Amino acid sequence: MSTALIILAAGMGTRMNSDLPKVLHQIAGAPLLIHAMKAGAAVAPERTVIVTGHGAAQVEQAAREWDEDTQFALQAEQNGTAHAVAQAREALAGFSGDVIVLYGDTPFIQPETLEAMVQARARHDVVVLGFTAADPDRYGRLVMDGTALERIVEYKDATDQERAITLCNSGVICADCETLFSLIDAVDNNNAAGEYYLTDIVGLARTRGLSATAVTCDESETLGINSRAELAAAETAWQSRARQIAMEDGVTLLAPETVFFAHDTVVGRDTVIEQNVVFGPNVTVESNARIRAFSHLEGCHVSQRAIVGPFARLRPGAELAEDVHVGNFVEIKNAYLDEGAKANHLTYIGDASIGKATNIGAGTITCNYDGVMKHHTEIGANAFIGSNTMLVAPVRVGHRAMTASGSVITTDIPDEALALARAKQVNKPGLATKLFDILKKQKEKRQKGAE
Repeated sequence: MSTALIILAAGMGTRMNSDLPKVLHQIAGAPLLIHAMKAGAAVAPERTVIVTGHGAAQVEQAAREWDEDTQFALQAEQNGTAHAVAQAREALAGFSGDVIVLYGDTPFIQPETLEAMVQARARHDVVVLGFTAADPDRYGRLVMDGTALERIVEYKDATDQERAITLCNSGVICADCETLFSLIDAVDNNNAAGEYYLTDIVGLARTRGLSATAVTCDESETLGINSRAELAAAETAWQSRARQIAMEDGVTLLAPETVFFAHDTVVGRDTVIEQNVVFGPNVTVESNARIRAFSHLEGCHVSQRAIVGPFARLRPGAELAEDVHVGNFVEIKNAYLDEGAKANHLTYIGDASIGKATNIGAGTITCNYDGVMKHHTEIGANAFIGSNTMLVAPVRVGHRAMTASGSVITTDIPDEALALARAKQVNKPGLATKLFDILKKQKEKRQKGAE
């Protein structure tokens, strides 16, 4: 059976107090919406339709960056969840299969939960995702009769007896496409809020003799984000889970609570991550590497047995081969360091390729930007770059070549050559003492003038 997703993402999120649409606020370096799309991807949807409203253009752009085949439907006026789902009808024209309705501000639904809903749909016409709430508060309640779901009652419309129920509605629903829209057509807004509730389709289904049931999940999966405080709590929860998974997969975290992963971070087993390491999006670290304290990595690849940090920054396009060492206060951007290369101190390497076993001395800079264009620096294998060398790109340093410390390299260096590119030192005997005397007298005159 084919599956389609409808993701509701039209809300403004007024409690966020933000110009940014609520679903574009981020957890672990990705918008809430992308987390919902990633969760839905577990059921291999044939179509994904996102219902937009506030900030529609921004939401569409973010979604397309993740999945360019995503379709969109605009909910110009927010008249409730059933009204929102109805806007997706045209985008799903001709589709035959199940539809799962997700929410762009509910990022933690797990793949196995959605798979359980799909399996339950094979036996029931409508499947609702529920959870047992520690504090039911104002959630809608699931009224069950054994395994049959009789109806969903919104808190505003519930009796005291119904409010005592702790099995609550997450809002996530699965139904056959034709059945879903047929039921939505029958929904009215005769309720306390005057809105068209998607939850009403359960009662309507039972009236028609259709079956409904509930699949349950842990309450943590249903966490919705409506404020900055809830966003921060969600980040904390996500990171805690990611750290636990990393350690179960064989990664050593010396101080787990200080390590922050991105939504797509991949780390191989037997890698050690020290304290206060932050991963931005699109990072892969292979096995047996070591990421030392206070390092920041984003958009990069670190191969086996490489050592990064402490206090290192790997920016997008940084590619470290096996056994590479990148030390303290080294920044690498859009550069490849071949096997065994080392840059251990106070260095910037950008738009460059560094050969096997080459040593980059402290204070080296690849001068890659001329104010308009970026230029490439190539350094061969087994080269030695002396401390405080400026490599003015485009430039090539040959295999087994050397640069003298303090050199400014502006032209290519042949293989095995030594390049010296600095002014000749001139010593003036006694001039330092004379100069200090002159400067001290000038300082005294200024101080007297100030008095």
